[in-house]
Amino acid sequence: MAGDARALANERLTATVATALLVLLAIEGATLLDMRRYLSVHAFVGILLVPLVALKLVTTSWRMARYYLGADEYLRRGPPHVVLRMLVAPVVVVSTVFLFGTGVARLALDQTRGQVVQLHQASFIVWVGAMSIHVLTRLSRLPAAWRRLPGRGLRVALVAGTVAAGLALAVAVLPAVDHLQDSITTHARIDGD
Repeated sequence: MAGDARALANERLTATVATALLVLLAIEGATLLDMRRYLSVHAFVGILLVPLVALKLVTTSWRMARYYLGADEYLRRGPPHVVLRMLVAPVVVVSTVFLFGTGVARLALDQTRGQVVQLHQASFIVWVGAMSIHVLTRLSRLPAAWRRLPGRGLRVALVAGTVAAGLALAVAVLPAVDHLQDSITTHARIDGD
């Protein structure tokens, strides 16, 4: 595969992953309307998202590394705007790691209150601001992911496989998700006396 084709393939894979993320993040966002009722859905979808978020971080890190290492095909495509590159992207990455890390910790530690929950909420506030800027500046590029170009089937299969891995992971932690939901409903006295 020629250099420019590899750079384009990475760009298309990143956009395909982003499309799947937007759909699943919309579902995750809808759970915020009533966390007491939808905490189990929120936790399940959050865990499902982990492998997909990891794939997005890998594809964007690859592009960044290739660009800064001077790969001609990435240099020709050019860098993102300096504000996105130097300010928004680092905040998106760090807040994403904190958001998902504290979400997983919250589930693993079975916490519905306390410091981990507060860190999760704080990281969400930072994340939603940075991610909004990121998405708004990239939204117009998403349709390019679905053009009929060589490798489209492979990209879709890779993303589908990543979603399937996330689904398997989310199903594996269902007992913890259920326990967390029970903890919050019992604490709120929805189920009990």
